[in-house]
Amino acid sequence: MKSASALRRLEIPGIAAFEPGEGDLPRLAIRSALAEAHIYLHGAHVTHFQPAGKAPVLFMSQRSLFAAGKPIRGGVPVIFPWFGQRAQHPESPAHGFARTSEWQIESLSEDGDGVVTAAFELISDDHTRALWPFDFKLSYRIAVGHTLTLTFEVENTSAQPITFEDALHTYFSVADVRNTATTGLENAEYLDKTDNLQRKTQGAEPIRITSETDRVFENTRKTCVIDDPGQHRKITIEKSGSQTTVVWNPWITKAAAMADFGDGEWPGMLCVETANAGANAITLAPGKTHSTRAIISVS
Repeated sequence: MKSASALRRLEIPGIAAFEPGEGDLPRLAIRSALAEAHIYLHGAHVTHFQPAGKAPVLFMSQRSLFAAGKPIRGGVPVIFPWFGQRAQHPESPAHGFARTSEWQIESLSEDGDGVVTAAFELISDDHTRALWPFDFKLSYRIAVGHTLTLTFEVENTSAQPITFEDALHTYFSVADVRNTATTGLENAEYLDKTDNLQRKTQGAEPIRITSETDRVFENTRKTCVIDDPGQHRKITIEKSGSQTTVVWNPWITKAAAMADFGDGEWPGMLCVETANAGANAITLAPGKTHSTRAIISVS
């Protein structure tokens, strides 16, 4: 991690500064005319995004852990190099190691339109190789303006092809998930993780949350929109470089079983995740890169 003085040299006076966050973990705080955002170096994790004049867009659990080696619950976890439990490796950490690694911030800039962009990097080392024996370079650009644009790039620096899964596992804040309607996945097939991975079809109607929901929609590049009448807004998630969308809410029983998630918090969140998982896992030849992007906007 860069020293405190090196981090200060990157700051944009009056707009972007480094400060102690929860658990004394260092975070970047952006407060511009366009939006506010908090980004932790731990996991390169966005925990707050609030366009000017609007309510916060991201959900954060009040019981989230903020500690080295532990994932942050809420915001936008970065998932790599596997999604969920690693196949044939039950001892491996769920969702990989990117979300619990300490990232380096490489640059911080503001463009002529007032958009602030932070560029983060994570490079394979002895720790990552002990978990996953390949070399890589991860680059993550977070652009904060009227929209939140997240661009996650994987470069294969190994001498052989690598296969990985990734996700921008975004938790959205909603007034009451039972009253939301999510469009963009009509008539799409999905794997239902709450029903032994049975393959099902969504049908022509929007997704409405009426029970524990964990659906992996493969082979879709569609834009999704969360209609949240309780907050009188729509959240739009555009994407590129992603062929999987995951829709998740833990509901009552699973929420109660999660140590870092409040028992009564589940009505206030909905995950719509920009991913490449399962059948859509990415294989990269040596020297090649793949970019996954999500653009989040509110109307």
